[in-house]
Amino acid sequence: MHDIRAIRADPAAFEAAMARRGLYDVAAPLLDLDASRRAALTVEQDWQARSNATAREFGQRKREGAETETLLAAIEKLKREKSAIERVAAEAEQALQEALAKLPNVLDADVPDGADEKSNMEMKQWGMRPSFDFPARQHFELGEALGLMDFERAAKIAGSRFTVLRGPLARLERALGQFMLDLHTGEHGYEETVVPSLVNDAAAYGTGQLPKFAEDLFHTTDGRWLIPTAELPLTNLVAGEILPEKSFPIRRTALTDCFRSEAGAAGRDTRGMLRQHQFRKVELVTIAHPDRSLVEHEAMTRCAERVLELLELPYRRMLLCTGDTGFGAARTYDLEVWLPGQGAWREISSCSNTRAFQARRMNARFRSEDGKTIAHVHTLNGSGVAVGRALIAVMENYQTRDGAIRIPPALRPYLAGQDLIQKA
Repeated sequence: MHDIRAIRADPAAFEAAMARRGLYDVAAPLLDLDASRRAALTVEQDWQARSNATAREFGQRKREGAETETLLAAIEKLKREKSAIERVAAEAEQALQEALAKLPNVLDADVPDGADEKSNMEMKQWGMRPSFDFPARQHFELGEALGLMDFERAAKIAGSRFTVLRGPLARLERALGQFMLDLHTGEHGYEETVVPSLVNDAAAYGTGQLPKFAEDLFHTTDGRWLIPTAELPLTNLVAGEILPEKSFPIRRTALTDCFRSEAGAAGRDTRGMLRQHQFRKVELVTIAHPDRSLVEHEAMTRCAERVLELLELPYRRMLLCTGDTGFGAARTYDLEVWLPGQGAWREISSCSNTRAFQARRMNARFRSEDGKTIAHVHTLNGSGVAVGRALIAVMENYQTRDGAIRIPPALRPYLAGQDLIQKA
């Protein structure tokens, strides 16, 4: 959400910021809505002043025993005017807020310009891509050959874009989630949190999923939403609150199932479990002081990178360009892991600094230690990392000629020392 006062103060700067997002002629309509809202508020304030003055005069005359019938008629007229004046003011406010809610965040100045992912900037690359003396297979080929990954039965009970994992592969997936939680809580200072998998409209609006991305979510019959990521409940834990400045940073992590309709993914990644309606992910959320959010963004991204480094999975960090940065983000790093079976880099984590964009929608603020200032917090979120995609990466990078899967050393303690998954 944007601050209309900042837009009013410098409409040209806001217009330029939205132009980087591919949106034009945005500021003037907002200022027109703002003018209508302010005019309606002026009318409302004038009504209140007249009402107060009339009530005072009525009280004075009554105490003096003077005639009050004229004032009683005036009071009745004011009462009749009230609902119409309040309705106009509320409608003007709603129109402005709805227009602001549809606009994406302002991007940081150093976000590279570009239309799509081709313009993303590689910041670093880590690890050696494996070299096999046999044709590398994709994860679904490996999983099906092992008899431990079943798409056919998943489709029978739930439809496409679902997977059933069995035996050692199911255990490996569980180990990945536990390993990530232990790392982030034990070494990175995040507090493990168990959160609801269902949220209300306000929570989905607060993090920017509503109204723009409603079709990407699953909606329940009782009006709630299945979470597409634990970002929604974790971030909204501070919604409507005024936090003490000394509470920063607040770092929380959760391992949850995530649910996405993949409405815009028709024909993409239809084989395997890269793009699923249901998957598990370890989410990282930080509530930060505005002066520290850039530092926290770097730290959060390093936490996700550390997962991949300990798993010895080759990855690269990408700074997303203007055309690829998400709606709510001011700046985003994607971590892409190497998948030998595909012969391609694929996203496994996305870490974003939304600055005050989500905080304004949630009305999440903090009070300075001297008590003189109340301002919006900054919120950050990232995958630490997507468990299903980490499973895919382990399978493809640790595959053997005979179709077995070696277990990364970091995961073996979670698997009672097991170092290999092979066909029974």
